[in-house]
Amino acid sequence: MTALQMATIASPDSASVAWIVRSLWLIPAVPMAAAGLIALLPQPRRRPAAMLAVGSLAVSFLLAVTAFAHVLLHWSSGAATRETVSVDWLSLGSSTLQMGWVLDPLAAIMLVMVTFVGSLIFIYSIGYMSHDENFTRFFCFLALFAGGMLGVLIANSLLLLFMCWEIVGLTSYLLIGFWYQKPSAAAAAKKAFLTTRVGDIFFLLGMVWLFAQTGTLLFYNHGAGAMEPAALAVLLSQHAAWGLSAAGAIGLLIFAGAAGKSGQLPLHVWLPDAMEGPTPVSALIHAATMVAAGVYLVARVYPLMSAGAGAGTTTVPLTVVAWIGATTALFGALVAVAQFDIKRILAYSTVSQLGYMMVGLATGGVAVGMFHLITHAFFKALLFLGAGSVIHGCHEEQDIRRMGGLRSDMPLTFATYTVGMLALSGFPILFSGFWSKDAIVGAAHHWPVSQGPFWMLLIGALLTAFYMMRQVGYVFLGRWRGHGHAHESAAVMTVPLAVLAFFAMALGLLGTPAWPWFTAFLESRPLAFDFAGFGEPGLLPLMAATSLLVLLALGVGWRLYVTKANDSDADPDVLQTASPTVFRWLESRLYFDELYGATFLRAYALCAAFAAWLDRRLWGGLVALVADGFQALGQWNKSVDGQWIDGGFDKGCEELTTAGGVLAWLQTGRAPGYLRTLALGLLLLLLGLMVVASTLGQVKL
Repeated sequence: MTALQMATIASPDSASVAWIVRSLWLIPAVPMAAAGLIALLPQPRRRPAAMLAVGSLAVSFLLAVTAFAHVLLHWSSGAATRETVSVDWLSLGSSTLQMGWVLDPLAAIMLVMVTFVGSLIFIYSIGYMSHDENFTRFFCFLALFAGGMLGVLIANSLLLLFMCWEIVGLTSYLLIGFWYQKPSAAAAAKKAFLTTRVGDIFFLLGMVWLFAQTGTLLFYNHGAGAMEPAALAVLLSQHAAWGLSAAGAIGLLIFAGAAGKSGQLPLHVWLPDAMEGPTPVSALIHAATMVAAGVYLVARVYPLMSAGAGAGTTTVPLTVVAWIGATTALFGALVAVAQFDIKRILAYSTVSQLGYMMVGLATGGVAVGMFHLITHAFFKALLFLGAGSVIHGCHEEQDIRRMGGLRSDMPLTFATYTVGMLALSGFPILFSGFWSKDAIVGAAHHWPVSQGPFWMLLIGALLTAFYMMRQVGYVFLGRWRGHGHAHESAAVMTVPLAVLAFFAMALGLLGTPAWPWFTAFLESRPLAFDFAGFGEPGLLPLMAATSLLVLLALGVGWRLYVTKANDSDADPDVLQTASPTVFRWLESRLYFDELYGATFLRAYALCAAFAAWLDRRLWGGLVALVADGFQALGQWNKSVDGQWIDGGFDKGCEELTTAGGVLAWLQTGRAPGYLRTLALGLLLLLLGLMVVASTLGQVKL
């Protein structure tokens, strides 16, 4: 860390920043550090692993509450509520890439929600995973998962957010495939990882483009951040393609990443299969962390997504978000009607509700979409943990056709699950889901572009109440259709259910038209309690209409699945009997997986086969040709070396050996022999000289 720059928007000239803002990085760092410590523990050390994981998230929760109180104090005093800390991370020539964290109402309320709900899920996991042999490894992954999500929430840099975003992706892979010995779990983990990577590629492209245009990836930085007016003006002035500005194109690329994480069409296929992981993982992914990250990302870059919108108009990115969200909401609700796995019903419900959140962001703004995210986190965590309690009490059975009558055997689970069901269904007045869902429907009703999303959301609301009543009828009412005897879960599992049930009801008080605390807090504007809020044109008729739809759907569900409950698990579903073809399509999830298998996956298989052919025939052939050439060269070299170089050397050696033999014959070592040889030599020399002299004497000069 070469430099530390701290900016307090509430007091720009202040020389110091509150300690909680400076220490905000501890909120994700503590569970990450706990994950590292747990990784060093041997597998049997269950108690230390659980204490480290739960304790670390409890510490993060206390820090988050402190940060929330700090922002709340600024808001109540009328001061601005966004504070940032930036650090120089990487030098790029003459420029410096900065990262940092931000504390504002959006981050503060999300930090409290994730740490609180996450802590309850961690505590619940102690009981749920008590007999698993990989207990220690599970809590290591769980702590790292929570740390990654908390890093996403505090990031004031798109780069830091993306880093933590990928930690969430990695740990989701590890947790979904936690029981990797099951082929279905291993396949679901790979499917989740690869599908979300598709969205992340577009996210990365948008991030690089944003940096190229603005020179920064900080969201807020004294007016020089990428989400601030100066940078947005530059992006709006740059033309991209198809009539889009750079702001619109980058917004769409970033939304693709959000769609992958939040299971929006067409990247939704991984989310239902994530049920292969342990139920606490399902609760954490579907309620407080991974899927919420995509919605949070859209909220965090909302200034970019809405750049250029005027009164009565919207932008291309927000239009796309609204239509994809509405389509996803309707699709998820339709498919959930025909599922029999208790967790898969809730999974498609999550897909549907995430669509509602996206529509809320696109048509009503950040506060509308995020309020439903917060309420949904509590009642969906309640439902998933309740489903886990049911599965645990029914000896790992997940098919709702093999359940029934559990309200007498599991009264605490039944009571809390009913609260979650009514909150998700949007039961009038008493439950938080009613207020957050109606705010989204009302915003869609006033959307100036089209009424299409509004009608799609109404149908989705009707179906949501129906399939939840269907599920409760199958699981808790009627007669027992399973095997063995069901039992209530331990207190370590039921106490978190009771706490979540309380908040699933009480949180609605924060978003009523008479006291819109949540909206005022996020938008940092004054708050007043006034029943005149219900007098907004068209509000009461719309609330009455949605309430009637919900009550009608609950009544139809009661009529079909309670008063006419099946006596045997072999009896067909009422809807299956009424329309087998439609039911089969919905039960098969509209064959999206088969469609992807026949198109994208088939195309990838053909590309892989072509690549294999190229590798074997072309590149492999070239390699073989080069190898054959070098082999021939080696043979020639061997021939030259063996026949010429070695042969000549060997012949020379033979001649030297022969000459040496002659010399050896002459070297007898006897003096008389040597004297005779010398005499013979002398005689020959004299004869030679005489011949030469005679010859010279005859020559006339």
